[in-house]
Amino acid sequence: MDSVAQSRLKRPLNAMPDPVRDALERRGLLPAFAARPPYQRNDYLGWIGRAKRPETRERRLNQMLEELADGDRYMNMPYRSQRTRKR
Repeated sequence: MDSVAQSRLKRPLNAMPDPVRDALERRGLLPAFAARPPYQRNDYLGWIGRAKRPETRERRLNQMLEELADGDRYMNMPYRSQRTRKR
């Protein structure tokens, strides 16, 4: 996502592969992905991209999609969005 590239992350930025973007769009989760902090978006993309086997890449993509859809996890850790914390 362009906003990852515009962030102040100090680690290498990961580009969004077309299959990831397609999956996010198909599931209507692009806004949920965009709402996450830049470091989380970058971590997800790097984690998926580093998978050597297609099955692993697919499993990681599905985990990210589930976490975004539920909105309560990040990399299997509890996550509360800024909106949730302010309530």
